[in-house]
Amino acid sequence: MFLLKIRYAFCGIYQFQLGVPALAQEGSEEVNTLPNIVLVHGAWADGSSWSAVIERLQADGYNVRAPQFPMTALADNVARLRQVLALQNGPTIVAGHSYGGQIITALGTDAPNVVGLVYIAAFGLDAGESIGALLAQGPVTPALAHLFIDKQGFAWLPEDDFVNHFAADVDPVKAKVMYAVQQPLSATALQDVMGVPAWKALPSWFMVADGDQAIPPDAERLFARRMGATTVEVPTNHVAMVSHPDDVVKLIETAAQGHVRGGGV
Repeated sequence: MFLLKIRYAFCGIYQFQLGVPALAQEGSEEVNTLPNIVLVHGAWADGSSWSAVIERLQADGYNVRAPQFPMTALADNVARLRQVLALQNGPTIVAGHSYGGQIITALGTDAPNVVGLVYIAAFGLDAGESIGALLAQGPVTPALAHLFIDKQGFAWLPEDDFVNHFAADVDPVKAKVMYAVQQPLSATALQDVMGVPAWKALPSWFMVADGDQAIPPDAERLFARRMGATTVEVPTNHVAMVSHPDDVVKLIETAAQGHVRGGGV
């Protein structure tokens, strides 16, 4: 009997280490019914840009992932997202910021377990569109006015534009840290053309950053309107998840709770 108890305890520890939810006590039937949350960063940011959002979502009981994306071809970024989605057990809300909106949109109609899309100051293109063609319509936004391309074909933001325009409403000390860890975007990714967008098959939520200096707020309003998204506007600049994490969490949890109330798969 003693050996059986040791074996049972070891199995419980092993399950916990693998992330398999174990029962809090014998006879407990408590199950986490909340959907998983996967957060997708955009260009010139990285997974750490979601830190304040992650802390709040985890405190509210959500299982959260915010992986790093290569920022190469769109297909590469979508492949990374699918890799992470395959690790999720059950329904999942996917949220994308900026270019991350391009990545989540490109999931198309093949997005197993994804039950909702949340766009945070993000691109929400339709079939046949590209970010490059959209930006070419002008005018050039302040955050992107001085992009420079390195010898490997990746686009970077200079420090002044990053701190004063890309992350304009973030504390300058923190904005400089974000600048230091920026993930450059392959310039060729701007020419990737969208296929059938995922938002045509999935419910969507959209946060418009009305002071955005990277993506024109009017473009964000257009994206939200044509996808029929539940939309909120926040007085923030481009990186709302850093400067206004409470607003971002509220929108993501609204999407998650909408799924739970609807009893979706």
